[in-house]
Amino acid sequence: MKKEDKIQIIDSLTEQINASNHFYLADTSGMNAETTSALRRACFGKQIKMVVVKNTLLRKALEKVEVECNGLTEILKGATSLMLSDVGNAPAKLIKEFSKGNDKPTLKGAFVEGAVYIGEGELETLVGIKSKEELIGDIIAALQAPIQKVISALENGKGESTGEVVSE
Repeated sequence: MKKEDKIQIIDSLTEQINASNHFYLADTSGMNAETTSALRRACFGKQIKMVVVKNTLLRKALEKVEVECNGLTEILKGATSLMLSDVGNAPAKLIKEFSKGNDKPTLKGAFVEGAVYIGEGELETLVGIKSKEELIGDIIAALQAPIQKVISALENGKGESTGEVVSE
């Protein structure tokens, strides 16, 4: 591969990583063509962009990105797939779901919501991270709960009280 081609790939990877809020590094070594194709289809269905890259090119791209992702360059060994997503926990859920029937992919590391996660042991933590939409939904539900109780209490009390004051 020519040096110009490598520079172009590094720049493209850097641009893609900078444009994404979340990215995952997965170990896809040992996966056959059929399994890899199934993983790509699953990624496409979940709006996750998956790119299989050479570790040296990815390492150089990670060194150029705008975010601080210390520790991720050290885990670049073996076959690595870069997964880019707008939803922080989507790749984690996909890796967990897909690896139930297969040994791979496994999580090498991730950059989610400004934090770096390294190792397969972090997968459950990443699956549990709520997306922005889920957090907004939780906040709205929490804000609506007291209002719902007041409305319910007012509706239940409509027919029971006439508003007359009884004196003894």
